[in-house]
Amino acid sequence: MYLKELNILNFKNLESASFAFSPNLNCFSGSNGAGKTNILDAVYFLSVGKSAFSLTDRQCVLHGRDFFMLDASFDVSSKGAEHVVCSFSKDKGKVIKRNDKDCKRLSEHVGLLPVVMVSPADVYLINEAADERRRYINHFMSLTDSEFLGLLVRYNGVLAQRNRLLKQSTVNMDIIDVLDMQLSDLAARLFNKRIAAISDLAPVVSHYYKLISDDSEPVELTYKSEMLSGEPLYDILKRNMERDAALGYTSSGIHRDDLVMKIAGYPIRKYGSQGQQKSFIISLKLAQYEMIYRLKGFRPILLLDDIFDKLDAQRVKNLVSLVAQHKFGQIFITDSNKVRVDSLLDEVTDERKLFSVNSGTVTEVCLIYPSDAATDKAR
Repeated sequence: MYLKELNILNFKNLESASFAFSPNLNCFSGSNGAGKTNILDAVYFLSVGKSAFSLTDRQCVLHGRDFFMLDASFDVSSKGAEHVVCSFSKDKGKVIKRNDKDCKRLSEHVGLLPVVMVSPADVYLINEAADERRRYINHFMSLTDSEFLGLLVRYNGVLAQRNRLLKQSTVNMDIIDVLDMQLSDLAARLFNKRIAAISDLAPVVSHYYKLISDDSEPVELTYKSEMLSGEPLYDILKRNMERDAALGYTSSGIHRDDLVMKIAGYPIRKYGSQGQQKSFIISLKLAQYEMIYRLKGFRPILLLDDIFDKLDAQRVKNLVSLVAQHKFGQIFITDSNKVRVDSLLDEVTDERKLFSVNSGTVTEVCLIYPSDAATDKAR
Protein backbone atom coordinates (compact mmCIF):
# COMPACT_ATOMS: atom_id res chain seq x y z
CA MET A 1 0.00 0.00 0.00
CA TYR A 2 1.13 3.54 -0.67
CA LEU A 3 -0.21 7.08 -0.73
CA LYS A 4 -0.14 8.45 -4.27
CA GLU A 5 -1.58 11.95 -3.94
CA LEU A 6 -2.57 14.24 -1.07
CA ASN A 7 -4.34 17.60 -1.05
CA ILE A 8 -4.40 19.58 2.19
CA LEU A 9 -6.61 22.58 2.94
CA ASN A 10 -6.54 24.56 6.22
CA PHE A 11 -4.96 21.75 8.25
CA LYS A 12 -2.94 23.18 11.15
CA ASN A 13 -0.46 25.68 9.61
CA LEU A 14 -0.89 24.29 6.08
CA GLU A 15 -3.29 26.58 4.23
CA SER A 16 -3.04 24.75 0.91
CA ALA A 17 -0.64 22.04 -0.26
CA SER A 18 -0.72 19.33 -2.92
CA PHE A 19 1.62 16.36 -3.23
CA ALA A 20 2.37 13.55 -5.64
CA PHE A 21 4.45 11.16 -3.54
CA SER A 22 7.11 8.59 -4.27
CA PRO A 23 5.90 5.06 -3.48
CA ASN A 24 9.14 4.56 -1.57
CA LEU A 25 10.91 7.39 0.27
CA ASN A 26 9.61 10.93 0.89
CA CYS A 27 11.75 13.33 2.93
CA PHE A 28 10.71 16.69 4.38
CA SER A 29 13.35 19.14 5.59
CA GLY A 30 12.86 22.53 7.23
CA SER A 31 13.28 24.41 10.46
CA ASN A 32 11.40 23.56 13.64
CA GLY A 33 7.80 24.73 13.48
CA ALA A 34 7.78 24.95 9.67
CA GLY A 35 5.03 22.34 9.30
CA LYS A 36 6.91 19.12 8.52
CA THR A 37 5.20 17.16 11.29
CA ASN A 38 1.80 18.49 10.23
CA ILE A 39 2.17 16.79 6.84
CA LEU A 40 2.80 13.46 8.53
CA ASP A 41 -0.10 14.09 10.90
CA ALA A 42 -2.36 14.67 7.89
CA VAL A 43 -1.41 11.22 6.58
CA TYR A 44 -2.03 9.75 10.04
CA PHE A 45 -5.43 11.48 10.24
CA LEU A 46 -6.48 9.95 6.92
CA SER A 47 -5.73 6.49 8.30
CA VAL A 48 -6.97 6.75 11.87
CA GLY A 49 -9.55 9.53 11.70
CA LYS A 50 -7.85 11.74 14.27
CA SER A 51 -4.59 13.54 14.99
CA ALA A 52 -1.62 11.61 16.34
CA PHE A 53 -1.03 14.29 18.99
CA SER A 54 -4.13 14.30 21.24
CA LEU A 55 -5.57 17.34 19.48
CA THR A 56 -9.29 17.80 18.98
CA ASP A 57 -10.55 18.07 15.41
CA ARG A 58 -11.25 21.77 16.00
CA GLN A 59 -7.64 22.34 17.08
CA CYS A 60 -6.48 20.96 13.72
CA VAL A 61 -8.18 23.77 11.81
CA LEU A 62 -5.91 26.60 10.58
CA HIS A 63 -6.34 29.69 12.78
CA GLY A 64 -9.00 31.99 11.39
CA ARG A 65 -10.67 29.29 9.26
CA ASP A 66 -13.84 27.30 9.83
CA PHE A 67 -12.88 23.94 8.36
CA PHE A 68 -10.11 21.68 7.10
CA MET A 69 -10.10 19.02 4.41
CA LEU A 70 -7.70 16.19 3.56
CA ASP A 71 -8.20 14.53 0.17
CA ALA A 72 -6.03 11.53 -0.72
CA SER A 73 -5.62 8.70 -3.20
CA PHE A 74 -4.10 5.41 -2.04
CA ASP A 75 -3.02 2.36 -3.97
CA VAL A 76 -3.77 -0.85 -2.08
CA SER A 77 -2.41 -3.91 -3.83
CA SER A 78 -5.35 -6.14 -2.88
CA LYS A 79 -8.08 -3.59 -3.64
CA GLY A 80 -6.67 -1.15 -6.18
CA ALA A 81 -7.36 2.58 -5.78
CA GLU A 82 -8.86 3.99 -2.58
CA HIS A 83 -10.06 7.59 -2.42
CA VAL A 84 -10.33 8.99 1.12
CA VAL A 85 -11.57 12.41 2.22
CA CYS A 86 -11.46 13.54 5.86
CA SER A 87 -13.01 16.91 6.67
CA PHE A 88 -14.13 18.87 9.69
CA SER A 89 -16.23 22.00 10.04
CA LYS A 90 -17.95 23.68 12.94
CA ASP A 91 -21.35 23.10 11.33
CA LYS A 92 -21.05 19.50 10.12
CA GLY A 93 -18.40 18.11 12.45
CA LYS A 94 -16.10 15.36 11.18
CA VAL A 95 -16.90 13.51 7.98
CA ILE A 96 -14.89 10.60 6.58
CA LYS A 97 -15.60 9.32 3.09
CA ARG A 98 -14.08 6.32 1.33
CA ASN A 99 -14.73 6.06 -2.38
CA ASP A 100 -17.49 8.70 -2.04
CA LYS A 101 -19.34 6.76 0.68
CA ASP A 102 -19.71 8.14 4.21
CA CYS A 103 -18.25 6.09 7.07
CA LYS A 104 -21.01 6.07 9.66
CA ARG A 105 -18.70 4.86 12.42
CA LEU A 106 -14.98 5.42 12.85
CA SER A 107 -14.54 1.70 13.48
CA GLU A 108 -15.57 1.09 9.86
CA HIS A 109 -12.48 2.97 8.69
CA VAL A 110 -9.75 2.29 11.26
CA GLY A 111 -7.36 -0.45 10.16
CA LEU A 112 -8.21 -0.43 6.47
CA LEU A 113 -5.33 1.91 5.52
CA PRO A 114 -2.82 1.33 8.32
CA VAL A 115 0.06 3.66 9.12
CA VAL A 116 2.74 3.46 11.81
CA MET A 117 4.08 6.76 13.16
CA VAL A 118 7.23 7.35 15.19
CA SER A 119 7.64 10.82 16.73
CA PRO A 120 9.45 12.51 19.65
CA ALA A 121 6.10 12.63 21.47
CA ASP A 122 6.20 8.82 21.75
CA VAL A 123 8.41 9.10 24.82
CA TYR A 124 5.13 9.34 26.74
CA LEU A 125 4.86 5.57 26.30
CA ILE A 126 7.78 5.26 28.67
CA ASN A 127 7.40 8.26 30.98
CA GLU A 128 3.64 8.63 31.41
CA ALA A 129 1.05 6.60 33.32
CA ALA A 130 -0.18 3.13 32.38
CA ASP A 131 -3.30 4.40 30.61
CA GLU A 132 -1.09 5.78 27.81
CA ARG A 133 0.47 2.36 27.23
CA ARG A 134 -2.96 0.72 27.29
CA ARG A 135 -4.14 3.26 24.74
CA TYR A 136 -1.18 2.32 22.55
CA ILE A 137 -1.80 -1.43 22.65
CA ASN A 138 -5.54 -0.88 22.08
CA HIS A 139 -4.79 1.24 19.01
CA PHE A 140 -2.29 -1.31 17.68
CA MET A 141 -4.76 -4.16 18.10
CA SER A 142 -7.60 -2.17 16.55
CA LEU A 143 -5.46 -2.01 13.39
CA THR A 144 -4.86 -5.74 13.30
CA ASP A 145 -7.94 -7.39 14.85
CA SER A 146 -11.37 -6.41 13.53
CA GLU A 147 -13.13 -7.96 16.55
CA PHE A 148 -10.97 -6.30 19.22
CA LEU A 149 -12.34 -2.75 18.97
CA GLY A 150 -15.94 -3.92 19.24
CA LEU A 151 -15.15 -5.97 22.35
CA LEU A 152 -13.30 -3.03 23.91
CA VAL A 153 -16.21 -0.66 23.29
CA ARG A 154 -18.59 -3.12 24.93
CA TYR A 155 -16.25 -3.64 27.91
CA ASN A 156 -15.90 0.11 28.47
CA GLY A 157 -19.68 0.52 28.24
CA VAL A 158 -20.32 -2.11 30.94
CA LEU A 159 -17.50 -0.68 33.05
CA ALA A 160 -19.06 2.79 32.88
CA GLN A 161 -22.41 1.33 34.05
CA ARG A 162 -20.74 -0.41 36.99
CA ASN A 163 -18.88 2.75 38.02
CA ARG A 164 -22.10 4.79 37.94
CA LEU A 165 -23.77 2.28 40.28
CA LEU A 166 -20.77 2.29 42.63
CA LYS A 167 -21.14 6.06 43.07
CA GLN A 168 -24.72 5.71 44.32
CA SER A 169 -25.44 5.82 48.03
CA THR A 170 -27.15 2.42 47.84
CA VAL A 171 -25.58 -0.12 45.48
CA ASN A 172 -27.92 -2.60 43.78
CA MET A 173 -25.91 -5.81 44.14
CA ASP A 174 -28.13 -7.81 41.78
CA ILE A 175 -27.36 -5.46 38.89
CA ILE A 176 -23.69 -5.35 39.91
CA ASP A 177 -23.58 -9.14 39.72
CA VAL A 178 -24.97 -9.15 36.18
CA LEU A 179 -22.46 -6.51 35.14
CA ASP A 180 -19.62 -8.46 36.77
CA MET A 181 -20.47 -11.53 34.72
CA GLN A 182 -20.50 -9.45 31.54
CA LEU A 183 -17.22 -7.75 32.44
CA SER A 184 -15.57 -11.06 33.24
CA ASP A 185 -16.54 -12.59 29.90
CA LEU A 186 -15.41 -9.56 27.87
CA ALA A 187 -12.23 -9.18 29.91
CA ALA A 188 -11.21 -12.80 29.32
CA ARG A 189 -11.58 -12.39 25.54
CA LEU A 190 -9.72 -9.08 25.47
CA PHE A 191 -7.01 -10.36 27.79
CA ASN A 192 -6.36 -13.40 25.61
CA LYS A 193 -6.05 -11.19 22.54
CA ARG A 194 -3.72 -8.75 24.28
CA ILE A 195 -1.44 -11.39 25.78
CA ALA A 196 -1.14 -13.16 22.42
CA ALA A 197 -0.31 -9.90 20.67
CA ILE A 198 2.36 -8.90 23.20
CA SER A 199 3.87 -12.39 23.10
CA ASP A 200 4.25 -12.03 19.33
CA LEU A 201 5.40 -8.41 19.49
CA ALA A 202 8.05 -8.71 22.23
CA PRO A 203 10.70 -10.77 20.37
CA VAL A 204 10.36 -8.53 17.31
CA VAL A 205 10.99 -5.45 19.50
CA SER A 206 14.10 -7.14 20.88
CA HIS A 207 15.28 -7.98 17.35
CA TYR A 208 15.01 -4.41 16.09
CA TYR A 209 16.63 -3.01 19.21
CA LYS A 210 19.62 -5.27 18.64
CA LEU A 211 19.96 -4.00 15.07
CA ILE A 212 19.77 -0.34 16.10
CA SER A 213 22.03 -0.62 19.16
CA ASP A 214 24.57 -3.14 17.81
CA ASP A 215 23.26 -5.57 20.45
CA SER A 216 24.68 -3.36 23.21
CA GLU A 217 22.05 -4.23 25.85
CA PRO A 218 18.99 -6.53 26.02
CA VAL A 219 15.46 -5.15 26.26
CA GLU A 220 12.19 -6.73 27.33
CA LEU A 221 8.50 -6.03 26.71
CA THR A 222 6.00 -7.86 28.93
CA TYR A 223 2.33 -7.58 29.86
CA LYS A 224 1.23 -6.83 33.43
CA SER A 225 -2.24 -7.92 34.55
CA GLU A 226 -4.04 -9.36 37.56
CA MET A 227 -5.53 -11.90 35.19
CA LEU A 228 -2.12 -13.48 34.56
CA SER A 229 -2.78 -15.48 37.75
CA GLY A 230 -5.53 -17.36 35.91
CA GLU A 231 -8.22 -16.20 38.34
CA PRO A 232 -11.43 -15.10 36.54
CA LEU A 233 -12.17 -11.39 36.74
CA TYR A 234 -15.58 -12.24 38.24
CA ASP A 235 -13.88 -13.66 41.36
CA ILE A 236 -11.49 -10.71 41.57
CA LEU A 237 -14.38 -8.23 41.38
CA LYS A 238 -16.29 -10.04 44.13
CA ARG A 239 -13.25 -10.04 46.38
CA ASN A 240 -12.69 -6.31 45.85
CA MET A 241 -16.35 -5.25 45.99
CA GLU A 242 -16.11 -3.54 49.38
CA ARG A 243 -13.10 -1.51 48.27
CA ASP A 244 -14.74 -0.57 44.96
CA ALA A 245 -17.87 0.64 46.76
CA ALA A 246 -15.75 2.82 49.03
CA LEU A 247 -13.72 4.20 46.10
CA GLY A 248 -16.69 4.68 43.82
CA TYR A 249 -15.04 3.00 40.83
CA THR A 250 -13.86 -0.42 39.63
CA SER A 251 -10.27 -0.97 40.80
CA SER A 252 -9.66 -4.27 38.99
CA GLY A 253 -9.92 -5.35 35.38
CA ILE A 254 -8.11 -5.13 32.08
CA HIS A 255 -8.60 -1.35 32.15
CA ARG A 256 -5.86 -1.37 34.83
CA ASP A 257 -3.31 -3.48 32.91
CA ASP A 258 0.07 -2.20 31.77
CA LEU A 259 3.05 -2.82 29.49
CA VAL A 260 6.39 -3.30 31.26
CA MET A 261 9.49 -2.07 29.41
CA LYS A 262 12.95 -3.03 30.66
CA ILE A 263 16.56 -2.59 29.61
CA ALA A 264 19.20 -4.98 30.94
CA GLY A 265 16.61 -6.20 33.45
CA TYR A 266 15.72 -2.76 34.85
CA PRO A 267 12.85 -0.34 34.13
CA ILE A 268 13.83 1.67 31.07
CA ARG A 269 11.97 4.67 32.47
CA LYS A 270 14.47 4.97 35.34
CA TYR A 271 17.63 3.43 33.94
CA GLY A 272 17.53 4.09 30.19
CA SER A 273 19.30 7.09 28.65
CA GLN A 274 17.42 9.32 26.22
CA GLY A 275 19.08 7.51 23.32
CA GLN A 276 18.22 4.09 24.73
CA GLN A 277 14.62 5.12 25.36
CA LYS A 278 14.27 6.48 21.84
CA SER A 279 15.86 3.33 20.39
CA PHE A 280 13.31 1.25 22.33
CA ILE A 281 10.37 3.30 21.06
CA ILE A 282 11.60 3.07 17.45
CA SER A 283 12.04 -0.70 17.88
CA LEU A 284 8.52 -0.97 19.29
CA LYS A 285 7.02 0.90 16.34
CA LEU A 286 9.03 -1.05 13.76
CA ALA A 287 7.85 -4.26 15.43
CA GLN A 288 4.28 -2.95 15.22
CA TYR A 289 4.87 -2.31 11.50
CA GLU A 290 6.08 -5.87 10.96
CA MET A 291 3.15 -7.39 12.84
CA ILE A 292 0.65 -5.38 10.80
CA TYR A 293 2.38 -6.53 7.61
CA ARG A 294 2.22 -10.17 8.71
CA LEU A 295 -1.48 -9.95 9.57
CA LYS A 296 -2.69 -7.69 6.76
CA GLY A 297 -0.56 -9.09 3.94
CA PHE A 298 0.50 -5.65 2.75
CA ARG A 299 2.91 -3.04 4.07
CA PRO A 300 1.52 -0.09 6.03
CA ILE A 301 2.88 3.43 5.55
CA LEU A 302 5.78 4.30 7.87
CA LEU A 303 5.89 7.87 9.23
CA LEU A 304 9.21 8.82 10.87
CA ASP A 305 9.11 12.25 12.48
CA ASP A 306 12.45 13.68 13.67
CA ILE A 307 13.66 10.21 14.62
CA PHE A 308 17.41 10.95 14.56
CA ASP A 309 17.38 13.38 17.49
CA LYS A 310 18.87 11.96 20.73
CA LEU A 311 20.59 9.10 18.86
CA ASP A 312 24.37 8.80 18.63
CA ALA A 313 26.09 8.61 15.23
CA GLN A 314 26.28 4.81 15.19
CA ARG A 315 22.61 4.34 16.02
CA VAL A 316 21.66 6.85 13.32
CA LYS A 317 23.77 4.91 10.83
CA ASN A 318 22.19 1.61 11.88
CA LEU A 319 18.69 3.07 11.67
CA VAL A 320 19.28 4.56 8.21
CA SER A 321 20.57 1.19 6.97
CA LEU A 322 17.53 -0.50 8.51
CA VAL A 323 14.83 1.72 6.99
CA ALA A 324 16.59 1.64 3.62
CA GLN A 325 15.95 -2.11 3.37
CA HIS A 326 13.33 -3.29 0.91
CA LYS A 327 11.24 -4.90 3.66
CA PHE A 328 9.71 -1.47 4.28
CA GLY A 329 7.34 0.08 1.76
CA GLN A 330 6.48 3.75 1.57
CA ILE A 331 8.32 5.89 4.11
CA PHE A 332 7.86 9.53 5.13
CA ILE A 333 10.74 11.13 7.05
CA THR A 334 11.07 14.62 8.54
CA ASP A 335 14.34 16.17 9.69
CA SER A 336 15.50 19.73 10.36
CA ASN A 337 19.01 18.75 9.22
CA LYS A 338 19.04 18.92 5.41
CA VAL A 339 22.59 17.53 5.25
CA ARG A 340 21.43 14.43 7.11
CA VAL A 341 18.44 14.09 4.77
CA ASP A 342 20.76 14.30 1.75
CA SER A 343 22.93 11.62 3.33
CA LEU A 344 19.86 9.43 3.81
CA LEU A 345 18.95 9.84 0.16
CA ASP A 346 22.44 8.69 -0.80
CA GLU A 347 21.81 5.47 1.16
CA VAL A 348 18.67 4.68 -0.81
CA THR A 349 18.84 3.78 -4.50
CA ASP A 350 15.09 3.51 -5.20
CA GLU A 351 12.78 6.29 -6.29
CA ARG A 352 12.53 9.07 -3.74
CA LYS A 353 11.38 12.66 -3.30
CA LEU A 354 12.63 15.54 -1.19
CA PHE A 355 10.43 18.43 -0.06
CA SER A 356 11.41 21.68 1.63
CA VAL A 357 8.95 23.09 4.18
CA ASN A 358 9.00 26.75 5.20
CA SER A 359 6.23 28.34 7.33
CA GLY A 360 3.57 26.02 5.97
CA THR A 361 4.71 26.34 2.35
CA VAL A 362 6.01 23.17 0.71
CA THR A 363 8.36 23.02 -2.28
CA GLU A 364 9.53 19.88 -4.04
CA VAL A 365 13.33 19.93 -4.18
CA CYS A 366 14.30 16.83 -6.08
CA LEU A 367 12.60 14.04 -8.00
CA ILE A 368 14.21 10.82 -9.20
CA TYR A 369 12.57 7.94 -11.07
CA PRO A 370 15.15 5.20 -11.55
CA SER A 371 12.80 2.30 -12.13
CA ASP A 372 9.15 1.35 -12.45
CA ALA A 373 9.95 -1.61 -10.18
CA ALA A 374 9.93 0.74 -7.22
CA THR A 375 6.14 0.84 -7.27
CA ASP A 376 5.92 -2.93 -6.98
CA LYS A 377 8.26 -2.91 -4.00
CA ALA A 378 6.03 -0.54 -2.03
CA ARG A 379 3.15 -2.91 -2.36
